[in-house]
Amino acid sequence: MLKNQWLSGLGLAIIAMFTCAYAQADDTVSIRSPEWAQPVGNQYNLHQMTPTLYRSALPDRNAGPLLEQLKIGTVINFLPESDADWLKSPGIRQVQLTYRTNHVDDTDVLAALRAIREAEANGPVLMHCKHGSDRTGLMAAMYRVVIQGWSKEDALNEMTLGGFGTSNGFKDGVRYMMRADIDKLRTALANGDCSTSAFALCSMKDWITTTGKDEK
Repeated sequence: MLKNQWLSGLGLAIIAMFTCAYAQADDTVSIRSPEWAQPVGNQYNLHQMTPTLYRSALPDRNAGPLLEQLKIGTVINFLPESDADWLKSPGIRQVQLTYRTNHVDDTDVLAALRAIREAEANGPVLMHCKHGSDRTGLMAAMYRVVIQGWSKEDALNEMTLGGFGTSNGFKDGVRYMMRADIDKLRTALANGDCSTSAFALCSMKDWITTTGKDEK
C-alpha cells in the first residue's frame, strides 16, 4: 500500500514538473519583445518586421486586397512551387529563391538578402514559405543580424519564440546561424559576391565567365 502511494506521488510530481515547464514555455512565447515582428491581422501568419518588410506563410488567392492595402511591391517565395497560381496582381513582382534549411549555405542567404534589399527600393516586400516559420524564419533572422546588426542570440530568440509556429527546421536554421561568419557575409553582400567562398560553385562560374570575356 505504502509502495503504491509512493509511486502515485512520484507520478504526480513528474506530471507537475512537466506542466510547470510547459507553462513557463507558454509564458515565454506570450511575452513578445516590441522589437520582434508584429502580427498583422489573423491570416497567413503575417507579421511586419520593418516598415518595408513583411513575413508570412503561403498566401492564397484571397490575399490580393491585403497585399494591395500593404502596398506590397515584391513577393519573395522560398518554396519550389511558383506563386503564379495565386498571385495575379500584375503590379506585384514575383521572385522565387528555392532553398531548404537542411541544405542552406551562404549562397542562399546572400541571394535572399540581396533580393530583399533590391526589392525594398521599390516598395514593401513580403517573403514567405509554406508555414512562415523555418525557411522564412531563418532568412528573417539573417536579415536581422547581417542587415540590422542584431546579435545572433536576439535573432534566434525571435525566430524560435516569436510565435511564428514550431518546426523541425529550426534546428537546421540554428545550426547554420551559429557557424555563419557575419562579417564575411556583410563583405560579400557589399561587394556583390554570390558567396563568401571563392571556391563556391557560383563563384567559379562567375570567374570562368569573367575570364572568358577578358580573353576575347
